[in-house]
Amino acid sequence: MIRDVPVSERPRERLLNEGAKYLSNQELLAILLRSGTRHESVISLAQRMLQHFDGLHLLKDATIEELIAIKGIGRAKAVEIRAALELGRRISCLRSEDRYVIRSPDDVSRYVMDEMRFLTQEHFVCLYLNTKNQVIHKQTVFIGSLNASIVHPREVFKEAFRRSAASMICLHNHPSGDPTPSHEDIEVTKRLAESGKVLGIELLDHVIIGDQKYISLKEKGYVQ
Repeated sequence: MIRDVPVSERPRERLLNEGAKYLSNQELLAILLRSGTRHESVISLAQRMLQHFDGLHLLKDATIEELIAIKGIGRAKAVEIRAALELGRRISCLRSEDRYVIRSPDDVSRYVMDEMRFLTQEHFVCLYLNTKNQVIHKQTVFIGSLNASIVHPREVFKEAFRRSAASMICLHNHPSGDPTPSHEDIEVTKRLAESGKVLGIELLDHVIIGDQKYISLKEKGYVQ
């Protein structure tokens, strides 16, 4: 039974300690199943399922009825597995060409203007890009007045490493509608640009969003 397996070797603990990519198909499936039966461990049940469907090859197309037909798989487990398989299918169908490409401050403005121009508080946002300048993730780092002590490079670049970003663009809004950069805006930009050079993730620009207008600190010479 699973309780007889050392804690450090159980699938959930291994995923937490080592990462999902190091788990076998059997272990990943066991996490989805969560529990076995009175007479069979979840690890054994997962292995039997994979054998039944010839590995992932047929499992990816398994119906609810086919899953329930396996001893130990009830309706609830079958639904959860089917949902996980469908999520995997949808992710695999995502096409990189559907991602928004940023090549200029105008592109940044078009991407966020309608969303950010009416915000009543300052939002500091980072766009993380791949090598093709496609946006792979957008993250609101903090909400409030821009301050160099608050916008710490650690928080900004942490997500960049997590997403394997090649570069990034920072932006924030001015609720007044006037995108003229403040002294703090410039200091934060310089600090992030220098950190990016050290870490190998280039800060392409810092764009300030106003009401239907923007200012690029790259164009102003503050991002080298």
